[in-house]
Amino acid sequence: QVQLVESGGGLVQAGGSLRLSCAASGRTFSVMGWFRQAPGKERDFVGGIARSSGSTAYADSVKGRFTLSRDIAKNTVYLQMNSLKPEDTAVYYCAAAKKGDNSIRTPPEYDYWGQGTQVTVSS
Repeated sequence: QVQLVESGGGLVQAGGSLRLSCAASGRTFSVMGWFRQAPGKERDFVGGIARSSGSTAYADSVKGRFTLSRDIAKNTVYLQMNSLKPEDTAVYYCAAAKKGDNSIRTPPEYDYWGQGTQVTVSS
């Protein structure tokens, strides 16, 4: 059974940092990514990382502040979030795709999803 388990969300002040983790079990994936969804808004792409190459892609809104990394042995990806802003507040979802590369950015391109973790940035 495939599972994606996220951890690391929480409350932080603006300018602070958080690190999210997503541990996958049941199989390996070509790409793992993060999306976020604020109340009343669509689920937006944050970033994606290819398993084999480690190549990454980011949304413009987080580029330079967020960094993706992976631990192949643990089948886990990490999202380091620095210089957090109140507008980063959202539920963050881990996603995994059986095929593709770091260029895939839309929810339908991903096959599995985690349960979500809340990130709240106070001003």
